[in-house]
Amino acid sequence: MNIGFLASHNGSNMQAVVDACKMAALDGVPAVVVSNNARSKVLERAKTEGIPGYHLSSVTHPDVQALDRAIADVMKKHAVDVILLAGYTKRLGPETIAEFEGRILNIHPALLPKFAGKGMYGMSVHDAVIASGDTESGVTVHVVDTEYDSGPIVAESRVSVKPTDTPQALAERVLAREHEFVPQVLQRIATGEIELRKPLEP
Repeated sequence: MNIGFLASHNGSNMQAVVDACKMAALDGVPAVVVSNNARSKVLERAKTEGIPGYHLSSVTHPDVQALDRAIADVMKKHAVDVILLAGYTKRLGPETIAEFEGRILNIHPALLPKFAGKGMYGMSVHDAVIASGDTESGVTVHVVDTEYDSGPIVAESRVSVKPTDTPQALAERVLAREHEFVPQVLQRIATGEIELRKPLEP
């Protein structure tokens, strides 16, 4: 299973998946990394691991449609089976979504459908969880569609919220769980235990 990554910053989840592949815990091949940030840590990680890396953004492609096409073309060029959004802060365009419909996965650092939607990423999610008083948070892997955080849920893993938690402390525990859980979910996809399908036509 060829895995393509879209990431904006650190790319620690990408690294966790790459490590799982190297340890044979995941029957996958890290095929390509695309970042909208030319100076991102994730592109440094890709170079270190010998994975093709691309900077594709409004800087390289000022036209939105051209950028969308470029991302789709790179993923096709590297024969990607599944695309993983590993901390990608930009919205995907319709061509990429259509080309890889049902095969683009996002990692959301909470239990959907709560704490979802525009602006709900990174620390803002953990701030909202703590403010809500919920006793559970977690990790959701879901299919990406044209709306924020609204695609079908593939798998979830729960993380307890402690009474003494700060948003930062919760974020660290959720991220640690992501590093374990996401490769496990991808392996279940690789073995066919989880089948990714195109959404049914309305």
